[in-house]
Amino acid sequence: MPGMGGSTGTNASPVISAFHSALLRQGALIFAVLIGLFIAWNLYCSWQYRQARSTGSPLPRTTTVLVAEPAARRFLRISFGMLWILDGLLQLQQNMPLGLPSNVLQPAAATSPGWVRSITNFAVDTWTRHPTQAAAAAVWIQLGIGVLLLVAPRGRWSRLAGVAGLVWGLVVWIPAEAFGGIFAPGLTILFGAPGAALFYALAGGLIALPDRAWAGRRLGEIVTGGMGLFLIVMGVVQAWPGRGFWHGGTTSQPGSVVAMAQTMSTTSQPHASASLVSWFGSLAQAHGWLLNFAIVVLLVGVGLALLVDGRYLRPGLYVFAGFALLDWVFVQDFGFWGGTGTDPNSMLPMLFFVIGGYLALRPATATAESSVPTSDVVAEEQEEGVPWTTRWRQLSPRYSGRLAATLGAAVIILVGTAPMVAASANSRTDPLLIESVNGAPAVATGVAPSFHLVDQTGKPVSLQDLRGYTVVLTFLDPVCTTDCPVIAQEMRATNQLLGSESPKVRFVAVVANPTYNAVSTVDAFDQQEGLDAMGNWLYLTGSTATLRSVWRAYGEEVSNAPAGSMAVHADIIYVIDSHGVTRRALTADPGDGEADHQSFSSLLAQEISQVMTS
Repeated sequence: MPGMGGSTGTNASPVISAFHSALLRQGALIFAVLIGLFIAWNLYCSWQYRQARSTGSPLPRTTTVLVAEPAARRFLRISFGMLWILDGLLQLQQNMPLGLPSNVLQPAAATSPGWVRSITNFAVDTWTRHPTQAAAAAVWIQLGIGVLLLVAPRGRWSRLAGVAGLVWGLVVWIPAEAFGGIFAPGLTILFGAPGAALFYALAGGLIALPDRAWAGRRLGEIVTGGMGLFLIVMGVVQAWPGRGFWHGGTTSQPGSVVAMAQTMSTTSQPHASASLVSWFGSLAQAHGWLLNFAIVVLLVGVGLALLVDGRYLRPGLYVFAGFALLDWVFVQDFGFWGGTGTDPNSMLPMLFFVIGGYLALRPATATAESSVPTSDVVAEEQEEGVPWTTRWRQLSPRYSGRLAATLGAAVIILVGTAPMVAASANSRTDPLLIESVNGAPAVATGVAPSFHLVDQTGKPVSLQDLRGYTVVLTFLDPVCTTDCPVIAQEMRATNQLLGSESPKVRFVAVVANPTYNAVSTVDAFDQQEGLDAMGNWLYLTGSTATLRSVWRAYGEEVSNAPAGSMAVHADIIYVIDSHGVTRRALTADPGDGEADHQSFSSLLAQEISQVMTS
């Protein structure tokens, strides 16, 4: 039927409800595990206390070590742990399930080369097909990484947290951020290049390094020198003519910075932040050349200070911190407004990464007062030859509590990873997408009206002839060029999804056109749509009078469209069981886009299977 397409909005209530339900179920599982770990820790501490009293030996105590966690590593671990937690909380926004692909993923890759868009399209396809699973998984993965970074300061678990940050950071940076836009025109550090997730990944890689890597200044020199070179390159790119940064432009043709400010100021956000961005846009429009000159000089100057590593290093760091915070507020607009903001954009993680590199230039200080629990350092590195059956008895209460918290964080990551992997491997699209357009299928009861028609070969067919099969019945116009061909392909896809159940099903369409209903017209439609190769497909027709009686029996109103050969009719599908009883009625509006079409096929296959097994 022409003109009946719907669309799935970013706030479709069935999807949002399913998202919240998934979060509650998974949150309950996590809570139960955490309670179990807490109880286990208390039982362990109680057992240690009883053992100490019975033997007269002291409780395990903290062990003094000569070198505490390097300041740079601690800073990166804590700062990026907090960023990961913030990002996980941002994923809780209700627009995430349906809004992320269209508002974040696709725009990020829109101007990138085709090969980059193809990578991003994989992420878009996965998220679109399973929005609730993917959105909930992203929440727990990022919260889990953040918590793991905070509760595991040393040893293997801490390095594992770094690896988790590295891997998930790259997963976000490559398909979701489209490599941070580095392959797209208009590359600039002001708008977020080279992508926030790249610094999450780099920080995770540093945290994953063994302790010996943090000895001396070498690691700090690599980080600050690399960032210095990067800032110089960004300064050169910013100075390149013809890219819209050297002029503020006019109201009708704004320069790049002004256009960015205008876009960000219209984002849903508090009035105060929108006013700040608007004010900066006006400033850039009035003094575009001077502003860009200052930015270029600042980037190159700070880059040289970091690269040379001399007496100007600390002042350069202060200047960069000021620049990063100003850009974060006035250009990047804090990064997380709008309902689908996934992180605070690139400036904060970039600044934290630079500070971490600067701190790594300072050697670790030895101290006899630095103490840690009998922890990863002792239990994993100094006592690797001691059997675990002996070692676990000697854990201090403080360390065993931290170990329990670490295991809890790992569980949070796993609770997110499992559904994300399942969603990537599942080719079926979530039926909730099309339910957001058409509503849930109606449960129907009652004997299906009989009919006596002929199929696409002219052979007589009645509903009685189809007893023993589950019948999927709809009404299609053979000369329709809009919804009907789409519905036919959805039924074809449904047949494929049914797999081994397919031979027990008959897909039946009745002509819904009072004028064009000849057998030859029906057969032409089948050949055009590839339905002639579908062994359990029947396209039925008859005289106009006979068809009208069938339309009336099934509540289908059909009329000729004005000034055209197509007919106007309702898009509906009935599922009739093997005894001839109508069990389901589904609105068959195909929605908009491939995801809605796939979702309808998944929904229809699900309903058919339920009817067949009930």
